[in-house]
Amino acid sequence: MDISASSQIGANLDVTKLSDRDKQELQQFVVNESQKARIQASIHSLTDTCFRKCIPTGTVKKGSLDKYEEPCIKNCVDRFLDANLVVLRELERMRQ
Repeated sequence: MDISASSQIGANLDVTKLSDRDKQELQQFVVNESQKARIQASIHSLTDTCFRKCIPTGTVKKGSLDKYEEPCIKNCVDRFLDANLVVLRELERMRQ
């Protein structure tokens, strides 16, 4: 299905005619898809950042990482996850 067909279907959908249960399911679906999109964006950002940091510019990788790149990538990912965890904990603390 192309985008114009999706837009056409979405334009013809009258949400007011949905039951309360269907509205809740639709809302939960939108929340879930938004969370997936945020996770994918975060993973993309992590991959891009660590690759630029650890793989020399202009290098085309065919196969495994070398003995310097692999620990660099691992350390980069670990620090990224640690930083996210600190931020999430602080946000949770502020919410309470």
